[in-house]
Parts: sequence; C-alpha cells; structure tokens
Amino acid sequence: MKIEECGVLFTTTLSLTWIVAPESTPLNSIAASILEMARAYESDGTTFFDLNDPVNALAGFYYGLGWLHFGLSSGLLASEHQSMCPFSGSQEILPPRFRAKLEEKTHRYAHLLETARSSVMYVSEPATTSYDFAGRILTIAAVYAGHGDSCLLGGSYEDALASFSYGHGWLDAGVTAGFFRIVAQHDLFTV
Repeated sequence: MKIEECGVLFTTTLSLTWIVAPESTPLNSIAASILEMARAYESDGTTFFDLNDPVNALAGFYYGLGWLHFGLSSGLLASEHQSMCPFSGSQEILPPRFRAKLEEKTHRYAHLLETARSSVMYVSEPATTSYDFAGRILTIAAVYAGHGDSCLLGGSYEDALASFSYGHGWLDAGVTAGFFRIVAQHDLFTV
C-alpha cells in the first residue's frame, strides 16, 4: 500500500469514528484518550508526509492505526467506515535516498517493540474478560513483531517498520486503557 493511500484510509476511518461509551463514564474517558492518540498520530503522519519524510509518515500512520484498531476491537469506539486492511499488500518501496533512515528506524522500532512487550504485566485476574483481552493485545503485538522480523529477514524494511509500529500502537493503547501495568521502561509508553 502506498503511504499516501494508508494516510487517506486512516483519515477517512477516523472521520467516521465515534466514542461508544456514555459521557461522564470512565470508559468514555478511556475511549476519548484512545481516539485522541489515534488522531494525533494521523496528524503527525500527514505532517511528515507533507514534509517529504515518508519514513516517519509510515511509522506515524501505522502506530496510529494500531491505536485506532485497538479502540474499535475493544468496543470503546465504533466506525461507519469498513476500511480495508492496511496490510493487504506490501508497502510502497521508498526511494534509495531514504534507505539509511528507514533501516535505522526499523531496527530501532524492532527493539522498542520487543522491549515494550517485556515491560508490561497483566492487571486483571485470570479467567476475566479483561485478562482475556489483554492476552489478545499481547498476541497481536507478538504477531506483528514476528511479521516485522520476517520482513526484515527478507529485506522488506517498509513492511517491517509498518508491522513494528502497528504492534507497538496496540500495546501502547492497551497500557493506556488499563489492561497492563508497566514494570520497566516506562518511557516506551504514552501514559
């Protein structure tokens, strides 16, 4: 998928997304935080794209999509837009002049996601719905970390960066929503 197409998909979905939980409830506050972060990363990605920085645009869009998809999957948010999966094909190959920046950022994000995954613990008791959903979040983070690693081995840094960014977005949103307690590396999360 071209970075610009990803940005349009993200912007369109966000414009048709709303908070489900009633106002003045804790779930509404959590949902508002999730939606605010998704919008912030969409804005960052758009700004980077407009400044001809496709590496940071790619990372910003996919990190934000992780936040948005967390919100939709958790039931905190709903959307009228039935968007296609941003991972439905390979990412746009960036011109060679961006290669060094892309490789550095991709390796750094691989390390950040791996560190973030080992820096959280479940908050909920086993056999609860929250515990089960926290497990789903960790599974998604692990799947995208693994996919990113496979892409790296194949030399597809664009796909790897998208995967690492997306998985970390899911995990960061899960921490913000209260599914995890941070036990190390607090600086890897937005709370």
